[in-house]
Amino acid sequence: MDTPSLPALLEEHPVAASVKNEADLQAVLRADCKIVFLLYGTVLDLPAVVHRLKDAGRIVLVNVDLLEGFAGKEIVVRYIKERTDADGILSSKAFMVRAARELGLFAVHRFFLIDSMSYRNLAPQVRQSKADCVEILPGCMPRVISWVVADIDVPLIAGGLVCDRDDVFAALKAGASAIASSNHDVWAM
Repeated sequence: MDTPSLPALLEEHPVAASVKNEADLQAVLRADCKIVFLLYGTVLDLPAVVHRLKDAGRIVLVNVDLLEGFAGKEIVVRYIKERTDADGILSSKAFMVRAARELGLFAVHRFFLIDSMSYRNLAPQVRQSKADCVEILPGCMPRVISWVVADIDVPLIAGGLVCDRDDVFAALKAGASAIASSNHDVWAM
């Protein structure tokens, strides 16, 4: 059986749980969220945390930019591939995203859109990284979501400050394919 692509998985499960700590981990293990963005961990505990999520049937993407005890180098992606059961990574660095794709991992390129310069830099960076999907933060800007969707050829995930049902529906209406949130109430949508 072929493994579905990340865009296909997000189409079927459009809310990803962003897990920032042990309390969130416990909550997501009780929730129905299929896709988990793991936003914490150390070189020592990452394999065990990923294993717990995988045992619970989750698709796990690890934010390699937030891991403690790792350097921001491509070897981190290889470590994720060889030493954990993670399905993919998230990173704001194009070279990390590209390395993940080359190793057969799902790859989400994260962008913090803070001004017009960061917005203009997004499409060229996505072409370089060859990401499966793009996540923009904050994800509560419908106008900007519609601009980005028009500029890129991969699905967009709205993340960060997606606080409630209205934010979710506004992001989806603006063209986001999925939502990533650490808000437990959003996970239940």
